[in-house]
Amino acid sequence: MSNPSDQDLTNRWKNEPAPLLPMLHAFHNRDGYLSEDSIRAVSEALKIPIAELWGTVTFYHHFSREQPGQSAPRVCTGNVCCLHGANELLESMKDQGATPMPCAGRCDDMIPVIIGDKALVGKTKDTLEHRTTPLPPPNPAGIDECVFSSIREPGRNTLDGYRKTGGYSALEKAVNNMTPESLIEVVTESKLAGRGGAGFPTGIKWKAVADAPGDPKTIVCNADEGEPGCFKDRAIMDHDPFAVIEGMTLAAFATGAPQGFIYLRYEYPETEKFLEDAIEDARAAGLLGNKILGTDFTFNLYVRRGAGAYICGEEGSLLNSLEGKHPFPRNKPPFPVTHGYMNKPTVVNNVETLASVPHIVEKGAEWYRNLGSGEHPGTKLISLSGDIKRPGNYEIPIGLPLSTLLYEWAGGPREGRTVQAVTMAGLSGGFIGGADLDATLDEPSLRSKGSFLGAGGIMVFDDSRDMVKAAHDAMAFFAHESCGKCFPCRIGTQRMTERLNGSSPALTEQEWKTEMEDIGSTMKSTSACGLGMAAPHVTESLMKYFPDQVEAHLAKENAS
Repeated sequence: MSNPSDQDLTNRWKNEPAPLLPMLHAFHNRDGYLSEDSIRAVSEALKIPIAELWGTVTFYHHFSREQPGQSAPRVCTGNVCCLHGANELLESMKDQGATPMPCAGRCDDMIPVIIGDKALVGKTKDTLEHRTTPLPPPNPAGIDECVFSSIREPGRNTLDGYRKTGGYSALEKAVNNMTPESLIEVVTESKLAGRGGAGFPTGIKWKAVADAPGDPKTIVCNADEGEPGCFKDRAIMDHDPFAVIEGMTLAAFATGAPQGFIYLRYEYPETEKFLEDAIEDARAAGLLGNKILGTDFTFNLYVRRGAGAYICGEEGSLLNSLEGKHPFPRNKPPFPVTHGYMNKPTVVNNVETLASVPHIVEKGAEWYRNLGSGEHPGTKLISLSGDIKRPGNYEIPIGLPLSTLLYEWAGGPREGRTVQAVTMAGLSGGFIGGADLDATLDEPSLRSKGSFLGAGGIMVFDDSRDMVKAAHDAMAFFAHESCGKCFPCRIGTQRMTERLNGSSPALTEQEWKTEMEDIGSTMKSTSACGLGMAAPHVTESLMKYFPDQVEAHLAKENAS
């Protein structure tokens, strides 16, 4: 069968909601790269000025604009993979045109390499193979779970298997026996908060959208899991996709939204197929689309795949990306609950948040609250990686001691080593070390240490690691991923990277610390979004916990 023409591709997508990304992917997949002719065809079809479209296309990492394009390997050089030979793997594949890419969300199964539209893993080029996403390890403490409570059941990722293990009972309960208001009340009483990092109460967000004027309302699942060290959402979508879909459908019923989008990160190509198949199966069973479960309730759901940009995990950037705009963060206020997708009221929730909702509706708000430790309600998924014996995804009760997770659940560090530091919130929460490793995994405890739980990525660094280099690699990531909209982040991350690798003029230790503190304070106060506000946690925590390593680094640089 011959390749579809330019007109075939533009006609296929131009009348769909949020058409730009799928249209660009269609050309990218057909040709292996985006030619000038392709970009011109998209520009004409969607009436986007070609200069504006060119700027948007070039912003994304994974849209190739010349051959060999998609066929050239992209090797993850994320922080955890670099601890385990990523740079050596990249160098060994340079003859194939290999290029580096940021963390690809497989820190529990290294090292990811994307070739074409397939994700492979392996420590050497000769051992690369396709492997399915690992299931979360069994809860070693036998503690009740929420999101992972049924994920290990055989066939859970099929509609039949999902329904046999309790799936869609929550939607049936809501549609047949509840009002939108009572559904929102249950979610509010559960104290479920956003699990993507911000921690905003889910029920309050849904009520704000339900009460806001303007139609059509929209439900957006933020599946752009780009925070280094985070890979929990991929496990949910691969092994329990209907939980996400049911959670979105419940959100739609609660708020009156007739449409929704799953914004999926580029680096999860297999996940896109799982989601598309699950959506089609749900639609065929009357669980999506028009007249859901025989009622007047309508909800249509679409997958939109990103193209590689960490900033698109920020909700304003994500919404701009969906709308076909340059994915800069939006100024707030207004907030998405009143001015979201296409300037209409929009719920933006993370994968983990949405997958929690069916369990809460079925089992009750009190059940969920009581899953936490002490006064902390609910659970949190933690992606654990790095220098630890049993990396993987763990569902913990909020308030669990960090030491319990590291040593009792995950087996502790490698033989003969000790834990020197861990990161929090992927990289965004900086490092925790020393006596503060006795923290509990809840916001009050971590905030008191100058960090936060965020999306739940924890990387472990044992006593063999150079923490200045670890901080440099983290800051280089932020500098690479800064969208460039605001100068405090754009310049600040670059200057901090330079100071950490010694490429700037030599400074005394006090001058170095003063400059780092000054840049960090400015970034936190004036950056346009969370990237610029979070990046200084890396240098602040480095100076707090590892002053001796900073001193040795500066002495070496000044002596050279």
